[in-house]
Amino acid sequence: MINKLGLCLLLFIGCDLIASVDMVDFSDESLRPRYQQLVQELRCPKCQNQNLADSNSPISVDLRKQVQRLLEEGNSNEQIKDYLTSRYSDFILYRPQVKKNTWALWIAPIVLLFIGLLILYRIFQRQKTTVTLEPVSSQDQERLRELLKNSNGESK
Repeated sequence: MINKLGLCLLLFIGCDLIASVDMVDFSDESLRPRYQQLVQELRCPKCQNQNLADSNSPISVDLRKQVQRLLEEGNSNEQIKDYLTSRYSDFILYRPQVKKNTWALWIAPIVLLFIGLLILYRIFQRQKTTVTLEPVSSQDQERLRELLKNSNGESK
């Protein structure tokens, strides 16, 4: 009885897994690698940092269908990306193109790295500076001896 119940449970779980797989049919199988690449490169507009391939949100499902349709129509990858960015802005791209309004995205890491290296350089320069001691004059040495004698004499 328990074995039959376990078998039924496995069948239901297996059916659920098979049902959740998004099967995409193409008229030409050479479109499938391009489709996989595009849904990996494009970000879900609703989800936080998930690509279209990993997201199960309704908008991602629609966008995957749209990408499939555009591929079937013969559009290039760049045309598809341009089409989607015109509707969803540069946010939909994981690697936005370098243009006037995305310069900050591309330059900021370089600037931050440069500032970090500059800070490290300044820290190491401070540690390298050594204090140069001037020789102690004979008069100061004599005063030091007297102070040491007085302090030793008072402690006894």
